[in-house]
Parts: sequence; structure tokens; C-alpha cells
Amino acid sequence: MAVWHTTRSVSRIAAIAMAAALIALLAILATWASQSYTSTISRAEDRVSASAKIVASHVSWIHQMAIQSLRRIDDSLRSADLTFDGGIRDLKQATQGLPAGVLAYVVDREGRTVYSTDPDIKPVDITDRDYFIAVKDGQLEYASSLLSSRTNGSQIFVYSRRVIRNGEFAGAIMVAVPVEILQSIWETVDLGGNYAISFIRDDGMLVARYPLPKTPLDMSGYVLFTKYLKEAPAGTYHADASPMDGVSRLVAYRQVEGTPFVAVAAADYGFLIQPFWRTLIMLSVVALVVIGGAGMAGWWIAHLLRTQEKQSAQLAEALEANELLLREIHHRVKNNLQSVVSLVRLQMRGSEGFDALNSRIKSMIAVHEQIYKHDAYAAIDAAELIGTVVSEALAAHDAQFTVEYHMSSQAVSAEKATALALLVNEVVTNAIKYAYPSGHRGELLVKLTLPDAGGRTSLTIADHGTGFDTSSIQPGTGTRLIDGAVRQLAGDFRFEADGGTRFIAVLKLM
Repeated sequence: MAVWHTTRSVSRIAAIAMAAALIALLAILATWASQSYTSTISRAEDRVSASAKIVASHVSWIHQMAIQSLRRIDDSLRSADLTFDGGIRDLKQATQGLPAGVLAYVVDREGRTVYSTDPDIKPVDITDRDYFIAVKDGQLEYASSLLSSRTNGSQIFVYSRRVIRNGEFAGAIMVAVPVEILQSIWETVDLGGNYAISFIRDDGMLVARYPLPKTPLDMSGYVLFTKYLKEAPAGTYHADASPMDGVSRLVAYRQVEGTPFVAVAAADYGFLIQPFWRTLIMLSVVALVVIGGAGMAGWWIAHLLRTQEKQSAQLAEALEANELLLREIHHRVKNNLQSVVSLVRLQMRGSEGFDALNSRIKSMIAVHEQIYKHDAYAAIDAAELIGTVVSEALAAHDAQFTVEYHMSSQAVSAEKATALALLVNEVVTNAIKYAYPSGHRGELLVKLTLPDAGGRTSLTIADHGTGFDTSSIQPGTGTRLIDGAVRQLAGDFRFEADGGTRFIAVLKLM
């Protein structure tokens, strides 16, 4: 049963250790994934922020180009007549240096075109356009939001300037900039995926965007204007869905200094996050491999432990059967020795040597009794064994002795127990026979000390009898038994005459 419990404990410890290692590894992989995500987003934010700076610098250039062109045209027309005469005069001299596709117009106070750089100019009514209304109402310069050209249908935004003659409104100068001017900027930043660049007027109206938007857009109620621009003039944020096309993007914005515009670079979030997904897939594969390996290892360990548990159970059953058999053997040996004692008693009672033989056999019986009674197959309590042997010896000789015990409990191996029992029996029997010859009453001292550092134990058996001359000891059966038993116990002994006889032996019981 102890082996079974040990196997269970090992199984639990192995399971706990494997689970702890797996949790630690998964924690490391999760930390790695988290750091990968943070790093990917950080790099993406740096990239879109750099793109927003590029857009802002181009927007600043477009703004300066348009404003300077308006002012240059205004200066060149100081002495010109803005009266509409049905024809459209050329502006090429005043508009040299304008980028391709940028067109200039001059209209009178009624909105009729007087000058233009547009070779395909058509008569159109602009009096309802905000860029004409704003300067007519007194604003000196104005930038429109996104418009659709009434001459060719292209997307444009318009800068306008109020023209004053004799202190009165005399007309307006316009520079129409096509949204396609952003294409070169869009190709320069190249954020990958479904990205976009744009700039927005500071009142939230979209001015230009690339790729081209489907419709104009008012963003004044969008989070960029309700939150982020109020917090900082530049920054980044994640838009779950673009107000223009619903695409999830990472957006960088920047107020363009000296202009009424906000420059925006918006990168496709799904495209930017791809490095993280690749890392996550790789980590997931590693985690699956590790979990699978751990599962297989766990299954194999469980299989081995089950096999070991089964074997341990079989060994425990075999051990229990052997112990039962050994107990039965010792019990039968004890019974057989008792039978021998009975036979000896019948055959030799009253003869010389009967008591000694009877006592010796009983001391051997005591050893087997200790073994099967306590299941002590490896070791026996030496103090208990000595006490039993002394009692048996006194009973065998009908000796009425008072015994004083000073014994420290300790183990004696099963192999040495018989030798110890015979030794004690022989010494006690000698004390009974010779210490008090006038009768069977007397005193005995039995002392057993704890082992020293070398494992040697001191056994003392002393009486207060007549004593004898230790030099006159004659070798006989008893003496040979004592000598042989002490040698089996890897020790030495001596007799001392001191108001009686004292037997002292130094032995190794294990």
C-alpha cells in the first residue's frame, strides 16, 4: 500500500510539474505575442505619423502656391478692366508656374468669367458657390471644401480672393486645384493595403482625398474633431470604421501650420497588423506543438505510472503474501521449538543439563515470537527481546529474582537476534546457578546503552551474589556459547568481580 501511495504521489507531482511548465511556457508565448502586437502597432504609428508629416508639407505647399497665385494675379490686374464684354481674356502671363491641371479664373461682380487659363472653359453660373459667396460677402481669401467641377465633372477644391476696385467689390479671382494632385503624394507615402490620404478644412469639411471619394463629406461631428484635435494638434488613433468607406484604419493627423487644414494619413489596419498575425500564427503553432507534445508526454507518463502502479500493486500483494508466509514460518518454528522442549522435558527431565538446554531453546523461541508477533523481519527491539529472554530464563529455573532494567530501546537485526538471546540467556542462567547457591532469590541488573558513533552498544548484566575468581573460568559449553555469541555480534566481553559478578559486553546489534 505504501508503494501504491508513493506512485500516486509521484503521479500528482509529475502532473503538477508538467502543468506548471506548460503554464509557464504559455505565459512566455502570451508575453511574446503581446510584445509583438505592441511593437507592430508602435511601428505602424511611427509610419503613419511620418506619412502625415509628408502630407502636411505638401498641403502647406499647395496652400502657399494657391494663395501666392491669387495675389500675383490680383497684382497683375490692378490696372485691368474687369468689365465683362462677352469674351474671355487670357491669363497665361499672370499664371506662369502653376502646376499642371491647376486652373485660374477671374470673374466680375456678377460671377461672369472675364479671364481664364482653362482652354475648355464653358459659361457656368458660380454665384451659388461658397467660394464666390464668401468673398462677395467681404472675406478676403477663402478655401472651399471638396467640389465637383461644373465644366468637366472632376473633383476639385477652389481658392478664391476678393477683388476690390474703388473700395467696392468688383469680382473674384479663383484657382481651381484638381484632387488628382494628391496622387503623387499618395504614391510617395505608399502605406500598403487600402490606405488613404486627405486634408480637411478646420471646420470638418473634406477638401481633398486620395483615392478619390465618392461624395463630399462633413466630418465636424466625427471623433477626430470632437475629441482628438481638441486634445493635441497631432497624433494617431484607431478608427474602427472610416466615415468615408467603413474600412478599419490607423489614422495619423496633423494640423498644418499657417493653413486652415488638417492633414491626414490613414493606413489599412488589417494590412499593418499582418506582421503580428504572422507572429501569432507561428506562436500558436508552437503552442499547439508544445501542448500536443505535453499531452503525448502526459499520456505516456500516465501509461508508465499505471503500469508501475499495477506492478507495485502486484509487488505489494506478493510482499503481503510473503510476509504472511514468513509469519507462519516463524510461528511454526516457535511451535516446533516448543515441541522440542516438550520432548526434551519428557526424555531428560531430572537429568543433568536439562534446565540449561530448556532455557536455551526457550531463548530461541523468544526470538521467533518477537518476529512473528511484531512483523519485525528486518529488525527487532533489542530491549524487549532481552526482557523476554530474562523472564523466560528465570521461569525455566523457578528463580525468584528481582530484576532492575536500564535499557534503551534500539533495533537488533533478525540475523543477530538469536545470538543476542542465547548470550543473555547464558549469562542470566549462570547468575541463577552460581550467584546465589543457597536459594533462588537474588537481584539482577540488566543495562543496555544507546549505540555510540561507531554503532557499538554496551550490555551489562550484574548480580550481587558470591562472585568468583574471573581468572579461574574453565571453558565449557556455556563459556563457548557466550564467546561464540559475542563474536557473532562483532564485539568483545569481560567479567568483573565487584560485590558480585558483572558481565560487560560491547556489541554491534545492526
